[in-house]
Amino acid sequence: MLKCVEAIGLCSQELDRPLALGERTSLRLHLMMCTGCTNYRLQLGTLRQAMQAYAQGDAVPGDEGPAEPPRS
Repeated sequence: MLKCVEAIGLCSQELDRPLALGERTSLRLHLMMCTGCTNYRLQLGTLRQAMQAYAQGDAVPGDEGPAEPPRS
Protein backbone atom coordinates (compact mmCIF):
# COMPACT_ATOMS: atom_id res chain seq x y z
CA MET A 1 0.00 0.00 0.00
CA LEU A 2 1.21 3.49 -0.84
CA LYS A 3 2.09 5.98 1.84
CA CYS A 4 0.50 9.42 1.56
CA VAL A 5 3.81 10.97 0.45
CA GLU A 6 4.02 8.48 -2.43
CA ALA A 7 0.36 8.99 -3.33
CA ILE A 8 0.64 12.78 -3.57
CA GLY A 9 3.73 12.32 -5.71
CA LEU A 10 1.74 10.16 -8.12
CA CYS A 11 -1.13 12.67 -8.06
CA SER A 12 1.29 15.34 -9.24
CA GLN A 13 2.93 13.09 -11.80
CA GLU A 14 -0.39 12.05 -13.35
CA LEU A 15 -0.91 15.66 -14.43
CA ASP A 16 2.27 15.50 -16.51
CA ARG A 17 2.39 11.94 -17.80
CA PRO A 18 0.24 8.83 -18.06
CA LEU A 19 0.75 6.58 -15.05
CA ALA A 20 1.68 2.94 -15.52
CA LEU A 21 -0.99 0.37 -14.72
CA GLY A 22 0.59 -0.54 -11.38
CA GLU A 23 0.88 3.11 -10.39
CA ARG A 24 -2.75 3.82 -11.31
CA THR A 25 -3.95 0.78 -9.41
CA SER A 26 -1.93 1.60 -6.30
CA LEU A 27 -3.09 5.21 -6.39
CA ARG A 28 -6.75 4.27 -6.78
CA LEU A 29 -6.57 1.86 -3.86
CA HIS A 30 -4.95 4.50 -1.69
CA LEU A 31 -7.49 7.16 -2.70
CA MET A 32 -10.37 4.83 -1.81
CA MET A 33 -9.13 4.80 1.78
CA CYS A 34 -7.58 8.24 2.23
CA THR A 35 -9.78 11.34 2.14
CA GLY A 36 -6.81 13.65 2.66
CA CYS A 37 -5.09 12.52 -0.53
CA THR A 38 -8.40 12.47 -2.39
CA ASN A 39 -8.95 16.12 -1.43
CA TYR A 40 -5.37 16.95 -2.42
CA ARG A 41 -5.93 15.41 -5.86
CA LEU A 42 -9.12 17.40 -6.36
CA GLN A 43 -7.37 20.60 -5.31
CA LEU A 44 -4.52 19.93 -7.74
CA GLY A 45 -7.02 19.57 -10.57
CA THR A 46 -8.80 22.78 -9.61
CA LEU A 47 -5.52 24.67 -9.35
CA ARG A 48 -4.38 23.37 -12.73
CA GLN A 49 -7.65 24.47 -14.39
CA ALA A 50 -7.43 27.91 -12.81
CA MET A 51 -3.83 28.40 -13.92
CA GLN A 52 -4.61 27.24 -17.47
CA ALA A 53 -7.51 29.70 -17.65
CA TYR A 54 -5.28 32.46 -16.30
CA ALA A 55 -2.53 31.67 -18.81
CA GLN A 56 -5.05 31.88 -21.64
CA GLY A 57 -6.29 35.24 -20.38
CA ASP A 58 -9.68 33.92 -19.32
CA ALA A 59 -11.24 35.25 -16.16
CA VAL A 60 -11.03 32.88 -13.26
CA PRO A 61 -14.50 32.30 -11.73
CA GLY A 62 -14.87 34.30 -8.55
CA ASP A 63 -12.07 36.69 -9.48
CA GLU A 64 -13.64 40.13 -9.54
CA GLY A 65 -10.38 41.86 -8.84
CA PRO A 66 -9.47 43.88 -5.76
CA ALA A 67 -12.33 45.05 -3.60
CA GLU A 68 -12.99 48.77 -3.64
CA PRO A 69 -13.52 50.48 -0.30
CA PRO A 70 -17.08 51.67 0.34
CA ARG A 71 -17.76 55.33 -0.42
CA SER A 72 -19.27 57.46 2.30
